[in-house]
Amino acid sequence: MGIKTALPAAELGLYSLVLSGALAYAGRGLLEASQDGAHRKAFRESVRPGWEYIGRKMDVADFEWVMWFTSFRNVIIFALSGHVLFAKLCTMVAPKSGFVTGTFDLQEVLFHGGSSFTVLRCTSFALESCAHPDRHYSLADLLKYNFYLPFFFFGPIMTFDRFHAQVSQVEPVRREGELWHIRAQAGLSVVAIMAVDIFFHFFYILTIPSDLKFANRLPDSALAGLAYSNLVYDWVKAAVLFGVVNTVACLDHLDPPQPPKCITALYVFAETHFDRGINDWLCKYVYNHIGGEHSAVIPELAATVATFAITTLWLGPCDIVYLWSFLNCFGLNFELWMQKLAEWGPLARIEASLSVQMSRRVRALFGAMNFWAIIMYNLVSLNSLKFTELVARRLLLTGFPQTTLSILFVTYCGVQLVKERERTLALEEEQKQDKEKPE
Repeated sequence: MGIKTALPAAELGLYSLVLSGALAYAGRGLLEASQDGAHRKAFRESVRPGWEYIGRKMDVADFEWVMWFTSFRNVIIFALSGHVLFAKLCTMVAPKSGFVTGTFDLQEVLFHGGSSFTVLRCTSFALESCAHPDRHYSLADLLKYNFYLPFFFFGPIMTFDRFHAQVSQVEPVRREGELWHIRAQAGLSVVAIMAVDIFFHFFYILTIPSDLKFANRLPDSALAGLAYSNLVYDWVKAAVLFGVVNTVACLDHLDPPQPPKCITALYVFAETHFDRGINDWLCKYVYNHIGGEHSAVIPELAATVATFAITTLWLGPCDIVYLWSFLNCFGLNFELWMQKLAEWGPLARIEASLSVQMSRRVRALFGAMNFWAIIMYNLVSLNSLKFTELVARRLLLTGFPQTTLSILFVTYCGVQLVKERERTLALEEEQKQDKEKPE
């Protein structure tokens, strides 16, 4: 089925209406649950007084968000602003300069973060030096690469070959509209940070899963919304962290790694990230190197096992990480097995007999099931195994068939809307390429 297959406008309108109504209904249930649980004893440690002018308590269960955007906010702003000003001064004096070659001492967590990323950056430098001995990289190239301040503590890792090629431009030129895009990205990051803070004053999505007795009292729709919102928040956090760092990197004429794809637009495992900070490194040196085009079963199995083994070491080996790695490794391979099965003669002939619209509908149904597999597999690491078991039991067993089929249909509507967005973007890209072709 081609990506350009269109569905009737009325059908897409129905999907939009169903999805909007379901999200609003689930959101209302989560809001009421957050209000009811605000003063529970189990919430006392992670739901604390927030902004006084809102007059509500705030969910502070995510120590990482609180650390970056509350405890260390001023220091981070000072460090990155200083980097930008220093880089601008250097480019005025010597156009080829503009990189801070030093560390910014903050706290022990930043020291360990910088040290961990340093190991992978040095590995990238070594691998590229071995792969291209004729390029004669110097120690200065390694220092510039490793101690580039915006990437040093927080990541993401840009592989050395990409970094070196971009910083070696004699006279970098900005594309048309690039500065406007950078300003928009910076503004969007600020708005996202404020939106998340406001959201946590009304929806305690990170604290509720820790109280299983309370979570089990939620309606099925609210419980499904809670599981989904936890993954959306994890993506928003990654997008904000990427956005802040990438904005500074773009000012330095770099094209940094992009943030992971939003969970809302994910219905295939192949588009998920292994780890948001080191994804590019893993793909270049492990996953793509071993798996090639990712179309053969055995090389793909070897590539995923090797990649998730390294990811497990990076995240810190423990039972939850082992389980998360196994489930996602299985998901990637199972997806390929199903793809091979769909290409098998009898099934391929059945699909060929369907109209292109019906083929898209069938594939979207499987995409909806895949979507929830991605959510369940990642809930294990984001929350807890017990909460994941609770969600699975309520949505698949005790809620079957009404809850199960209702949520599957709502998810199907969402997948179809994502597919429609992908279709629109593909057509726009095709039109853009046609315009760029010489007459």
